[in-house]
Amino acid sequence: MTMTHDRTPSRFLALAFFVALPAFAQPFPQALFGEMRWRMIGPFRGGRTVAASGVPGSTNVFYMAPNNGGVWKTTDAGRTWAPIFDAQPTGSIGALAVSWSRPDRVWVGSGEGLQRPDLSVGNGMYRSDDGGKSWIRLGLADGQQIAAIAADPKDADRAFVAVLGHPYAANETRGIFRTTDAGKTWVKVLYRDADTGGAAVALDPKDSNVVYAALWSSRLGPWENGQWQGPGTGLFKSTDGGTTWRAIGKGLPAHAEGGGRIGFGIAPSDPKRVYATVDALSEETEKNVGIFVSDDAGETFVKVNGEKRLWGRGSDFAEIKVHPLSKDVVWVANTSAYRSKDGGKTFEPVRGAPGGDDFHTIWFHPENPDVILLAADQGAIVSVNGGSTWSSWYNQPTAQLYHVSTDDRFPYWVYGGQQESGSVGVASRGDDGAITSRDWHPVAAEEYGYVAPDPKDPDVVYGASSRATGTRRRKSRTSRPRPCAERIGSCERRR
Repeated sequence: MTMTHDRTPSRFLALAFFVALPAFAQPFPQALFGEMRWRMIGPFRGGRTVAASGVPGSTNVFYMAPNNGGVWKTTDAGRTWAPIFDAQPTGSIGALAVSWSRPDRVWVGSGEGLQRPDLSVGNGMYRSDDGGKSWIRLGLADGQQIAAIAADPKDADRAFVAVLGHPYAANETRGIFRTTDAGKTWVKVLYRDADTGGAAVALDPKDSNVVYAALWSSRLGPWENGQWQGPGTGLFKSTDGGTTWRAIGKGLPAHAEGGGRIGFGIAPSDPKRVYATVDALSEETEKNVGIFVSDDAGETFVKVNGEKRLWGRGSDFAEIKVHPLSKDVVWVANTSAYRSKDGGKTFEPVRGAPGGDDFHTIWFHPENPDVILLAADQGAIVSVNGGSTWSSWYNQPTAQLYHVSTDDRFPYWVYGGQQESGSVGVASRGDDGAITSRDWHPVAAEEYGYVAPDPKDPDVVYGASSRATGTRRRKSRTSRPRPCAERIGSCERRR
């Protein structure tokens, strides 16, 4: 595993100590801090990632964007990843697309593009014309959350963007936007109201004048799982390049029938075949939702599967993708990645834990569909054999850490909860010249929880689990070895 330890401060954990001085005291000379350098201490594993894409014409080049980690690129099919977005003023990313006719043109939409209690918003659209070496900011900043991008495969200057909008309030910059001049200007082409945003947008694989979009009427509250959904949600279609739209999807459950967020996928081999996944607004309406299929280009749908493992938790998941060569092979991303070979009637798990938990995005290589990119809460992984084996997620240090604490030992330890991967604790200095993945250990907390080491005994760690129903606390004594004893010129472990 190749790992670079010199990173910029935008992504990696660093610790700074501030000393409270009396008002009459002079500040420390800045020269005292001149030799301080940022260094990465991990964790050496991927974090929550939604935006991801490969590059047509290449089976080795992929892009992925962790929700708060900027954009990363691999040129060796996921063996190593390099950050390419660090100089930009945001690290929160929700959507990414590559122009097929100009593969070095990469579109990036900032803001996580999800409705979650722990999200961060962005500041609009970005574009690179040189494979991520440099970036141009393009506008739509007040959209705050970009959920999807559809780049025209033949016209590199034309693209559609699904803008979800402000997560906690109504705003006008939401819906579906179109550009025909590479993002210099944007036109709002599909809009319902200030409470309804764009959740998905895609082009017909054989006719880019046919555009599909899903709108989602939703709002977050400023507390855990405080979410509401409204009647504006629906599936829409344009046949004139996005100028005019109409509602489609007869047979899909409407808001009054308990239908929530909609995700959809179009079969490249037969664009008349369209799949949809529909979430439920409540337990009482779960019988109405599920996986639906259309054979008339989205005009009417028939329910083919109601398994909750496929459509549940729509605020997180609404991804359904069709195999490029077979309209009956369809994949769904949820708490695991699932595959159907019979048009959605039955599904089998393809990828789950360990190394995958809460999957968000599926990308098939259009010319070689055995090459697959998956984005999950554990980063991005690549398969080159149809999903039989996958690349590692221990080569992309992009974890989200909600809270950070330290203890008083020497070397001091750093603790935190990691999104969807439990908790972590590590010594701030390794025994062998570098901190590696083997130096991280779980501690007594879950992803959202605080970690508090006992000030008198740092081997006793208190952790918390934060939920809407309250907070539970537990005490745990870790079994990890202590760091090296303080002895100049030697390194002896304390027993």
